[in-house]
Amino acid sequence: MSKQQVAIVTGASSGIGTSVAKKLAENGFRVFGTARSLAKAPSLPGVEFVEMDVSDDDSVQRGVQQVIERSGHVDVLINNAGTSLLGAMEEASITQVRTLFETNVFGAFRVTQAVLPHMRAQRAGRIVNISSVLGFIPGPYLGHYTSSKHALEGLSESLDHEVRRFGIRVAIVEPAYTRTNLDTQSARPTSTIGDYDKERISSTEAFAKKLIGAPGPDYVAATVVEAATGPWRMRWTPKGEASLLSKLRRFVPAKMFDSSVRKAFGLG
Repeated sequence: MSKQQVAIVTGASSGIGTSVAKKLAENGFRVFGTARSLAKAPSLPGVEFVEMDVSDDDSVQRGVQQVIERSGHVDVLINNAGTSLLGAMEEASITQVRTLFETNVFGAFRVTQAVLPHMRAQRAGRIVNISSVLGFIPGPYLGHYTSSKHALEGLSESLDHEVRRFGIRVAIVEPAYTRTNLDTQSARPTSTIGDYDKERISSTEAFAKKLIGAPGPDYVAATVVEAATGPWRMRWTPKGEASLLSKLRRFVPAKMFDSSVRKAFGLG
């Protein structure tokens, strides 16, 4: 009898992470979800929670070690934990941007680095990093978040070349607008600059309108599970707007694509 596959899903206490954890459990995985506080972790059928703050080295090491002690191995890692920051690039403080990168980039790096020795030992594994369409297109007034997702994509592609000889593959999932609490929990600049007010407001309003009609996290979770369990490919875009944007980015002339971005973000 083959052993049960084990998955770690970071940021599983809400949004896409919750949906992914539930769907992996439904597909027969033993799932370990991570949350910064176990007291705030939801009760999900088939999902065991471990406390982990992906921005803290010791917390990550302790969390992964708990999973290994309880399960003996890790087959799939879903790096989903993330945060956002709305505002003009010039407005945010370095401290705010550093905090964003600690979760979105260094968080994924920390957990991956903690899991890789176990995957190398078993000569098998799949790492799925949750990016965004903003990992391959620009995001005005979301430039800090956008740059973190661009960084995550570069990390993912480079890592895949390094670890594939050990039977480990890395994939990226790039969803478009998704109804989660990420937007309501997004940080704002500590101070604003009047010159940016008009476009910042119109861009934020356009972003909010897109979210109203956006699908929930389940549609992303289905793609994540496919990326984790199906035949490998580097990039996965959920059906709908994400897939359309991916095609437009590749095939539409740069000037036309630039204009479409400005229109989508409510810029003059």
